[in-house]
Amino acid sequence: MKFRNLFFATFIALLLTFSINAQEAALKRGDALVVQENYEAAIAEYSKVSDRDRDSYARAIYNIGVCYYELWQTEDAIVFYKRAIELKQGNYPVASYALGVALEDQGRLDQAKFAYQQAPGFAPAIYKLGLFAAKSGELKQAADLFRDAAAREGRHVPASRNNLGVMLARLGFLKEAEKEFAIALKSAHGVFEDAAHNLKLCRSLLLNNQRAQNAQSISVRDVPFVATKLAF
Repeated sequence: MKFRNLFFATFIALLLTFSINAQEAALKRGDALVVQENYEAAIAEYSKVSDRDRDSYARAIYNIGVCYYELWQTEDAIVFYKRAIELKQGNYPVASYALGVALEDQGRLDQAKFAYQQAPGFAPAIYKLGLFAAKSGELKQAADLFRDAAAREGRHVPASRNNLGVMLARLGFLKEAEKEFAIALKSAHGVFEDAAHNLKLCRSLLLNNQRAQNAQSISVRDVPFVATKLAF
């Protein structure tokens, strides 16, 4: 009996291992097809992932959403993003961010903002919330959000630094803004027209302030600082 029990236990373990390997293989094939921009074939591979492994299944469902989004089938993408988030019980930051982007594309801005808020700690979502705050004229909140995003690694950093500088300049903190524009330009390896423009403008304003000896003579809000909009 002990031998029989051991045999069945080993057999079940082998089946589970085979199942996991098959799931991972389907995910890898799908990922490779996405790189090739063969989204229809990628969807077919991701669809082979079963719901026995919730994490792998959630990932596959999210990836199907990405494929639909790349195929310009935004409504289908939204459906799959929402399913993936539900599978992870609301804790799927990258899917919440992707959902926000898709909703924003459709002009459903309130829903998009809510989706971004469901991705705490996810830098691209924080950046997007900064843009929402900036558009609403909530400069202090926008500055805080851009500062938070800039403190997290990723390709959003130069834009976050630049936009933080814009908010600071509009709030009247030109010296602090100058520093942020310089950091934005440096972090982009010197290739960032918006930051270069803003840095030059900010330094000009600081110089004019010193010459006039009257900071109140310049209205920072009327100056054409450039805020950056990045697509992730």
